[in-house]
Amino acid sequence: MIPVTKPFLPPQEVYDSYLKGIWKRQWLTNMGPLASELEIRIRERENLKYALFVTNGTIALQIAIKALGLKGEIITTPFSFVATTSSIVWEGCKPVFVDIDPDSLNIDPDKIEAAINENTTAILATHVYGNPCDVERIEKIAQRHNLKVIYDGAHAFGVKINGKSIFDYGDISVCSLHATKLYHSIEGGLIFTKDPKLVKKMERMRNFGFDGPSNFSELGINGKNSEFHAAMGLANLDFFDSILEQRTMLSDRYRQKLKGLKIKYPKWHENASNNASYFPVVFDSEETMLKCANQLKLREIFTRRYFYPSLSSILPYLENSEMPITEETAKRVLCLPLYFDLAIEEVDLICRIILRAHEN
Repeated sequence: MIPVTKPFLPPQEVYDSYLKGIWKRQWLTNMGPLASELEIRIRERENLKYALFVTNGTIALQIAIKALGLKGEIITTPFSFVATTSSIVWEGCKPVFVDIDPDSLNIDPDKIEAAINENTTAILATHVYGNPCDVERIEKIAQRHNLKVIYDGAHAFGVKINGKSIFDYGDISVCSLHATKLYHSIEGGLIFTKDPKLVKKMERMRNFGFDGPSNFSELGINGKNSEFHAAMGLANLDFFDSILEQRTMLSDRYRQKLKGLKIKYPKWHENASNNASYFPVVFDSEETMLKCANQLKLREIFTRRYFYPSLSSILPYLENSEMPITEETAKRVLCLPLYFDLAIEEVDLICRIILRAHEN
């Protein structure tokens, strides 16, 4: 059996070395020394001034929206995981979908301004599969209309644009450290901002709004993470370069073996690095995609229709809206297996099955 993804686990002795310290200190949560160390190391790695380690990527989004005081309408993409949209609704705002660019699969900047009105307060864009949005154009649009910008970088850990971290863009950027991500802390999330006042506010918000032992500065939530999750984050961080190298090699193998087929891949930002977070393939038709997926499944090789269907047509708490490019693209996208332990021979097998399915 070949799953679509498999979490990376460091050598057990590496993780155990962190656990010994936890047992000795008996400090399990409430931003212990390992959680603080993880924040510092990620800031240093990304060359950013501020980073907050929180419970998960969804809480990161919710805190970001709350911290910016957003109301009214937030422009976002229908081609993303549901948490991008549900966080907007959860915080009492209205998501307004804008269709995607057919090449990058990110929100289309050409369509954003037409969706802006007097109720619009922000743009929440996803770096789909880790592929950076057109951050320069989105920033100009936001400045022109006095809007805040949040980036959902759930897939984008390690990505750089012109040598600068992807998380350096927007008023706030967030990242997921869920076990399915190429870099993870089992469960976890990150929040980034350049604003010292904003990071202080969000730091208090993740701890119920406490501002001292018996004072509260604002409405908060329990967004803290544990020392056990921080330990996994620290253990995995040392292996990130090896993980990236291996996944890049496997992705290159896929492209080599699938060359010549009527498929395409998301057009990557020309000035950005690629973190090989996923291996999405856009087939020429839904029929072909389903044929390939079914042939793989018969051999216990599992894929994922990520993201399908379009969020603009499936959520019971929102009215449906027509997003033709997203809807058509979502029908044809398939993510193939990609993880650190995946063997080259398994990639070759997957490609042979897809090639045979195409021929029949």
